[in-house]
Amino acid sequence: MSATHEVFNQVPPLTDFDAAYYPPILEALQREGAHDALDELHDVGRLAGSEEAQRWGDLAEAHPPVLRTHDRYGHRIDEVEYDPSYHRLMTTAVEMGLHGSPWADPNPHAHLIRAAKMAVWGQVDAGHGCPISMTYAVVPALRHNPELAARYEPLLTSRVYDPASRPPLTKAGLTAGMSMTEKQGGSDVRAGTTRAVPQSDSSYLLTGHKWFTSAPMSDVFLVLAQAPGGLSCFLLPRVLPDGTRNRMHLQRLKDKLGNHSNASSEVEYDEAVAWLVGEEGRGVRTIIEMVNMTRLDCTIGSATGMRVGTAQAAHHAVHRSAFGAHLVDQPLMRNVLADLAVESEASTTVALWLAALTDRAAAGDEQATMLRRISLSVSKYFVCKRGPIHAAEALECLGGNGYVEESRMPRLYREAPLLSVWEGSGNVAAIDTLRAVAKQPESLQVFFDDLDSTAGVDPRLDAAVAELKSSFGDLDTLQHRARRVVGDMALALQGSLLVRHGHPAVADAFCVSRLSGDWGTVFGTLPAGVDTAAIIDRATPKVGS
Repeated sequence: MSATHEVFNQVPPLTDFDAAYYPPILEALQREGAHDALDELHDVGRLAGSEEAQRWGDLAEAHPPVLRTHDRYGHRIDEVEYDPSYHRLMTTAVEMGLHGSPWADPNPHAHLIRAAKMAVWGQVDAGHGCPISMTYAVVPALRHNPELAARYEPLLTSRVYDPASRPPLTKAGLTAGMSMTEKQGGSDVRAGTTRAVPQSDSSYLLTGHKWFTSAPMSDVFLVLAQAPGGLSCFLLPRVLPDGTRNRMHLQRLKDKLGNHSNASSEVEYDEAVAWLVGEEGRGVRTIIEMVNMTRLDCTIGSATGMRVGTAQAAHHAVHRSAFGAHLVDQPLMRNVLADLAVESEASTTVALWLAALTDRAAAGDEQATMLRRISLSVSKYFVCKRGPIHAAEALECLGGNGYVEESRMPRLYREAPLLSVWEGSGNVAAIDTLRAVAKQPESLQVFFDDLDSTAGVDPRLDAAVAELKSSFGDLDTLQHRARRVVGDMALALQGSLLVRHGHPAVADAFCVSRLSGDWGTVFGTLPAGVDTAAIIDRATPKVGS
C-alpha cells in the first residue's frame, strides 16, 4: 500500500514558550519602575506557555460545570461541580495573586504587576478569570462597610484557594461573586425588584430572582436589592456562620456562546441572609468602584485575546508556506499581521496604562482618579468592541486550520464578544462616558490635558485631538453621536500613548491608519511605507525563549 499520509507544511504547536515575552507588557513594567516584577512575570509566562497549563484550559473548556440542585435523597444542595482542571486553574491564579492580593500589597505598582500577570495568564483559559476578577473588584466596594471589610478583606486577599462549602470566616481564603442584574432590567440595575427586609440583628432578608450570577460557588456575593431606603448593596454569604446553606437557590446554569469553564447561573433568593454595604439607597454609588475594576479587567481581557490571536496568526505565518513562499514573507499577509499587531499593541498599552493609573489613584492622586474614571469608560467601550473583529481576522489567518476546535481559535472567537457585554454593553459604556463628563466636567479637561502632553510630536495626532475637542461643541446631538465621540476619544488616547511610549514603527502605523484615515474597512489595509517587519517581529512568539 502506498503512503498517502505524509504530513508536511503543517505548523508546530505553539507550546513551551514564554508567553510573557511580549514587548508592550515588558516595556510597561520597565517604564513604571516595576523592574523587580520581571522575573515573576516570566515565571508566569513560562507556565502559561507550557503544554501542561494549556491542557488545563482545554479540559476546563471541554468539561463545563454541572449543576446539582439536590442530593440523592432529595435535599436541596445547590452545588456546581467543576472539572479538576478548573480548580487547578483557580489555585494557580490565586497563588499568583491575580484576585484581591493587590489591595493588601504595599508595592506601589501592585495593580500594574497584577494586570501584567493577568494579561499573560489569561491566555490559558478565560472562564476562571471571571471569579478572579470579581474577587479583585469586590474589595474596594466592601470598604464602604469598614466592619465587614476588616473581617473579610484579609481572606479575599489571601493567596489560598479553598473551594469547600464552609462558613466564609472559617476558611483560609475566599472568592467573591456579584449578583446584580435581573431579567427585566439587565444593565439598568435600578429596575431591580429584589427586596431587602431589615432584621433586628442588623442583617437583611433578600427575596428575588437574579438573571445573571457568575461563579455561583463563590463564598460571598455583592447583591443589589431594594431596601426601605432604596436600591442598596449587600454582602451575602453562600454558607451562613452556623454552617447551614443560605437560601440562595440555583435555578439553572446559562448555556452560553463561550466562557464555558465558568458557571453563570440564575439565582432565586428566598429570604437569604445578607448585610448592608454602604448606606441604604446608595447601592449604585457603593458598587461604582467595583464596576471600574471590572472595566479594567474587561479591557485587559480583550487586549489579551488580541495578543493571543496575533501571536497564533504570526506563528502560523512563519511556519506555513503557500504559493511558493512562507506566508510571513508575502506582502499582503504582512499587511494583515502588522495591522493585527498594531491593534494588539495599542490595546495592551492602554490597558496597562490604566492599571498604572489605578496604582496612583489608590495612593490618593486625585488627578489620576479623574483621568482613570473617564479613560476606563472610554477604553472599555472601544477595546472590547474591537475584540470580536480582531479575533475573526486572526482566525482567518490560519485558514481552515483556524476553524477547527483543536487550534483553540474558535474558543478565542466565541470568547471575544463577552467582554463588550459584561458590565454593560457598548451603548451603556459610551453613554456612561458622557454621563461622567456631565457630572464632573473637569474630568474631560484632565483627559484633554493628558492628550496635550504630546502636542507637537505628531501632526496626525494633533489634528485628531483638535477634531475631538470640537466634537463636544454640539451638546444637543451628543448622545446620538456617543459611539463615534467615545471611539474617537479612545483612538486619540491610544495614539497619544503610543507616541509617548510605543515603538516608533507601531506609533507611525497607528497614526497614519487610525488617526489620519489612510486605512481601509478591514484589517490588512495599512498604507505602503509602514515598517511591517519591526511590527511583526514584536508580535511573533519567541519559541524556545
